[in-house]
Amino acid sequence: QVQLVESGGGLVQPGGSLRLSCAASGFTVSTYAMSWYRQAPGKEREWVAGIFSDGRTYYDDSVKGRFAISRDNAKNTVYLQMNSLNPEDTAVYLCRAYRVNQYWGKGTQVTVSS
Repeated sequence: QVQLVESGGGLVQPGGSLRLSCAASGFTVSTYAMSWYRQAPGKEREWVAGIFSDGRTYYDDSVKGRFAISRDNAKNTVYLQMNSLNPEDTAVYLCRAYRVNQYWGKGTQVTVSS
């Protein structure tokens, strides 16, 4: 059974950092395109960052230079390191796996506030 479980969210002050994890089961993350998305209250879901099976990474301009996506094949887990957080980064962060089919996790809440 395919499952994606996000963790690592929480409350952080502006300028702070968090590392999100997306633990996968039922498939191998290194063979899928893995992405992080986020959805703020009242807004549409937006793509944040992605890592392809060959290791190439891509970022939305709003997070470029602040966020870093990575993958640990041994742990079958994808990470999102988030630095220099600001209130506009507040959202539920979701993990997505895509090859032919797509799978989503349920998300983890990130709140940036003083």
